[in-house]
Amino acid sequence: MPVVTIPDPLQQMVALFAGIGVVLVVASTIGLVLKASVAHGQPHGGIDNLNARIKAWWVMVPVVGCALLLGRAGVTLLFLFASIAALREFMSVTCEPSQGRRGVATACLIVLPMQYLLVYVGWYAAYAIFVPVCAFLVLPMIVAAAGDARGAGGFAARMQSGLIICAYGISHVPALLMLDVPGYDGRGALLIVFFILVVQSSDVLQYVWGKLCGRHRLAPVVSPSKTWEGLVGGVASATALGAALYWITPFAAWQAALIALAITTTGFIGGLVMSAIKRDCGAKDWGCMIEGHGGMLDRLDSVAFAAPVFFYLTRLGWA
Repeated sequence: MPVVTIPDPLQQMVALFAGIGVVLVVASTIGLVLKASVAHGQPHGGIDNLNARIKAWWVMVPVVGCALLLGRAGVTLLFLFASIAALREFMSVTCEPSQGRRGVATACLIVLPMQYLLVYVGWYAAYAIFVPVCAFLVLPMIVAAAGDARGAGGFAARMQSGLIICAYGISHVPALLMLDVPGYDGRGALLIVFFILVVQSSDVLQYVWGKLCGRHRLAPVVSPSKTWEGLVGGVASATALGAALYWITPFAAWQAALIALAITTTGFIGGLVMSAIKRDCGAKDWGCMIEGHGGMLDRLDSVAFAAPVFFYLTRLGWA
């Protein structure tokens, strides 16, 4: 694959976050105008939700920026805490309270710290198999040792699913820092920025396009708010954004566009799968941690599914 020569990564990072700040200022201004001109200062479901999402991004962007400035340790810790919060939400929704607490305690004390430690030290051979193989085999033993057979099979399956999604999937984001891409030394943080911007922008743009011109519901039972127009508009817009951001990656513009298309499509499928699970459990959101977004897992469902795809596409094609 051809390698693109890139300028100083710190300058690129500053430019990117400055651009994100401008976008947030514009979005906040639009939200205030809509609140005053359309809602006339009164409660309005769509506009209030949009403004709540924008406010949440004003918090999330500086948090991610600070983690990136702290390097591998900061990024690893940030996503470790995100995985813990996401797994707690997953288990609280899908399991009985007593089982959920026991499972989360086991995972938070043993599985999650070990997974992220392997990511931090860059031990790929161990990191790649720890959750899918080791945790998959050990967890049923822990359940059996507890001596309570009621619902043991279902609990073990939910616990393993939760770990694959919340630990294995999400931990592929800091794992991007371990990739050794020729001609791209010291720029792993930019890969993370590219990935997060494309996937999260796709989620936002699907919401916006759906509100603007959504007519045909895609999966009315699973996710009533998702429409075909929102899907096509959001994925197309995020793919164009990915192509425009090729200069911070080792990809050519057309490669960045194809990768953006792959991860936004995978992220959408992941969001749909997670919506189906929580609807089956009778929940609207995974939690209420982030205003306007629901829980941590509501914000990271697409990331959990798309991160391994992005990691392995980059590793196999460029690293």
